[in-house]
Amino acid sequence: MSPQEQHQEHSQQDTLRSADLSDLLGHVHTCWDNERRSLSRQLHDSLGSSLTALTMHLGLLMQKMPQEPALQDRAAHMKQLLLQIVETNRQMQIKLWNDKLEFLGVRVALSEAVEQFGQQHKIAARCSLPEDELSCPRSHGIVLLHTLEEALRNIIAHAQATEVDVIVDDNEDEVMLTVKDNGVGLSGPVAAALESIGDKFGLRTARERAAYLGGTLTLSAGAERGVTLTMVLPKPPVA
Repeated sequence: MSPQEQHQEHSQQDTLRSADLSDLLGHVHTCWDNERRSLSRQLHDSLGSSLTALTMHLGLLMQKMPQEPALQDRAAHMKQLLLQIVETNRQMQIKLWNDKLEFLGVRVALSEAVEQFGQQHKIAARCSLPEDELSCPRSHGIVLLHTLEEALRNIIAHAQATEVDVIVDDNEDEVMLTVKDNGVGLSGPVAAALESIGDKFGLRTARERAAYLGGTLTLSAGAERGVTLTMVLPKPPVA
């Protein structure tokens, strides 16, 4: 076998190996999503229901208790602790799985994520979305929301931005997510900066998830400052 033929064979093997790894990562991410969804549902259905029942029982007990200050103070403290546990359970459910994605749709889930981000971090966060619900598979919605959340986390961690714009375009062939900030931007040569940011596991995961769906995720320097993240996901052909 000539050196050229060997090179071609190795290239084909590398291509096949890369495709196999992409399929494996896609399967792992799908299993991971399903497991997170299942855990979130368990926290809601089992622990959430029990905590709600305990809160109601404690309220009834407080009404029947002797009006002794020490007892009432202790009961009030117990009620406060119980409410804190209820809120912690709710936050854990949201972190595991955003049910708004399923019950309210991708459009609402993306919009509320941007709104809550702006309120929590005191940043001017604007969102431009199609008027109608996005016409894309559930898998696309999960990747869009995951990528948006990761992009917003990176903005808080690195960008020092005061403004964020999130734009979603939905057409017949693809759906595109764009996240722009006015932060410090990419330092040094763009290519080197992109490689550095690409090493972050959150964005690497988002990029691999986009690739599994046949899409792309890119980062680029803004026209004046800041960074623009763009994810493009092709829609599967209609059967």
